[in-house]
Amino acid sequence: MSAHDELLRRHRAVLPGWVALYYDEPISLVDGEGRHVVDADGRRYLDFFGGILTTSVGYNLPEIVEPVRAQAGRMVHTSTLYLIEQQIELAERIAARSNIPDAKVFLTSSGTEANEAALLFTTNLRRSNQVLAMRNSFHGRSFGAMAITGNAGWSASGLSPVQVSYLRGAYRYRSPLRDLADDAYIAAHVDDLRELLATTTSGDVACLIAEPIQGVGGFALPPDGFYGAIAEVLAEHGILFVSDEVQTGWGRTGAHEWGIGAHGVVPDAMTFAKGLANGLPIGGIVGRAELIDAVPANSISTFGGNPLAATAALATLDYLDTHDVRANVAREGERLMTALGEATSLPFVGDLRGRGLMVGVELVHPGTGEPDAAAAAAVLDACRAEGLLVGKGGLAGNVLRIAPPMTVTAAEIDHGAGILLDALSAVGRPHDLAGV
Repeated sequence: MSAHDELLRRHRAVLPGWVALYYDEPISLVDGEGRHVVDADGRRYLDFFGGILTTSVGYNLPEIVEPVRAQAGRMVHTSTLYLIEQQIELAERIAARSNIPDAKVFLTSSGTEANEAALLFTTNLRRSNQVLAMRNSFHGRSFGAMAITGNAGWSASGLSPVQVSYLRGAYRYRSPLRDLADDAYIAAHVDDLRELLATTTSGDVACLIAEPIQGVGGFALPPDGFYGAIAEVLAEHGILFVSDEVQTGWGRTGAHEWGIGAHGVVPDAMTFAKGLANGLPIGGIVGRAELIDAVPANSISTFGGNPLAATAALATLDYLDTHDVRANVAREGERLMTALGEATSLPFVGDLRGRGLMVGVELVHPGTGEPDAAAAAAVLDACRAEGLLVGKGGLAGNVLRIAPPMTVTAAEIDHGAGILLDALSAVGRPHDLAGV
């Protein structure tokens, strides 16, 4: 019996059945270095998912581990009832990086909590409980965040603290308008937004919250400029725009610090989490001061921005800047897309998409184009067998999600892409034979 078998038995005995695990035979990761991790049986893997894009710059980096170790030796935690120098410095640096005028920052312990804060702030400022969200979206696992998640597989309840209307257009591959030119595609969805506001709302909507690239939705993205055009309509109605940068922030897309940079608009607020502290739990929202201050009651954040998490975040931002990580993302992301371009000739690969180090491969049944979740699961297993970890997502669970730590090297891209291409070819053979 492997170490994993006993862990799985204990997991199933005490943890909720709805907590998802990858693989028919799940693994436990116990160590890591650079872009590699080691499981409880001592097997080493190249990690192309980074704890769901959270280990942003790699495992066991001295530049991050040493400041965290030193801070842990002094003080792990104190709450926001006291001044926290690291929290204040982190908020200053995030505000400066946001490009939002007069920005303030509220720090939390997760992306879910950050999106909850966004709902609280925008509905209070606008005095409205009407919210716009995108189809195929995901914003977290709390009651309010599920209420604005446009993916039934991740939304456990139809109950909601807000009234939500869902926009089209973020997921182009399965859109009936996908063959339109970019300008026409954007214009059609701007018209649809105007009609939606006139027919499904009373007009005084609080906000739109949207992911520039939909993470759980399978790394789906609209054309560049899409959200800029949408934001123009929002501004006409006084509706606030919140960009959910939980997965796209800190240079993950390569071209910009924030994913929304591809759309030529500065939002009223952005939420963030995951890669900010390279694995320590921290999140938050940065936005216009009027918005962040729109809470007519006392409040605190017990864990948000505590000394340990804030120290890790500051060290991570330092590492991103001193090592010019965003340039590496742009360079290696292009290398990854080029390498995986070979996969598009396979009959069950419907779409290859992404930006920077957020790449999605959508698998479909040849001929029908219907989602093939079983193929995605098989590729996931085949990659693991050869020492590569990747993720999956999409509305039907049929999209491979490739997102290595942003410090990944060219040699690692070539090695990982080679394993993935071999796995795709092996899993695709039954489809090929079926047509013979």
